[in-house]
Amino acid sequence: MILSCGEALIDMLPRKSTAGEPCFAPYAGGAVFNTAIALGRLGAASAFFSGVSTDMLGEILAETLEASNVDTRFLARSGRPTTVAFVKLVNGQATYAFYDEGTAGRMLSVDQLPELPTDAAALFFGGISLVNDPAASTYEALQAREARVRVTMIDPNIRPGFIAGKEAEYRARIERMIARADIVKLSDEDLHWLLGPGEVSALARGIVAQGPKLVFITEGAAGARAVTATQDRFVAATKVTVADTVGAGDTFNAGVLAALDEAGVLTKQALVTLPDTVLDAALSLGTRAAAVTVSRAGANPPWRSEL
Repeated sequence: MILSCGEALIDMLPRKSTAGEPCFAPYAGGAVFNTAIALGRLGAASAFFSGVSTDMLGEILAETLEASNVDTRFLARSGRPTTVAFVKLVNGQATYAFYDEGTAGRMLSVDQLPELPTDAAALFFGGISLVNDPAASTYEALQAREARVRVTMIDPNIRPGFIAGKEAEYRARIERMIARADIVKLSDEDLHWLLGPGEVSALARGIVAQGPKLVFITEGAAGARAVTATQDRFVAATKVTVADTVGAGDTFNAGVLAALDEAGVLTKQALVTLPDTVLDAALSLGTRAAAVTVSRAGANPPWRSEL
């Protein structure tokens, strides 16, 4: 089982009403939520941990998880409101306005951490859930507790506008979590935000030097690469007509995790030495799944049969 740990929220996506007026439509989302959904649809044993409201929007989140074969037994339910994010699209690129104060997700605390069964092989962390306390510290505490015995992966999915004024604290947390993680995924933009200018492969090896065994870098329409201490594998992106990029990286994360799980290498020992063929298969599934997601509006990851 792969347990995705992080934010669940409602994305308000721009649409046109039947009268032609601009409006927003609610969609279940959140970076880590999207990864859990994509894992379930790709056929992996997927579970999700987050603070989720018992309000109407929280019920939408829980029902959406269940509809995609995601185990919801680890949800920390409360009567606090649901986080809402309004999305603006410019040339297919998304920017966000978050409403997060006092929500079920943001107020998640350490006393709500679940005890995990032995079949929880890997934990995935990331997104805006790593920005604001108490939730951010709660997720870091869970990673610190489990990193010694289970595989952990992090994708910070950095939103500079969301972390304004908190950069130093946020950067320190991300660096600690990267050092504990077995697998790290970064977009090329995230990589440069963390390490500055430079050639992508060289910078990725710098992340490996911090502790992870495997680093995935997505390079937009070009494709994605996997970097270890001794390997640098690249797969070109599948060419599609882009509707928008919402959920693309989240789906890629699910694809690589599902592929590694299927190959039987989602263990701390196996990740030390991975064949090129396994890395190529992970990159292939990640990029192919992400291509389907970007070809349709909103974060709507593919089912395995669609590939």
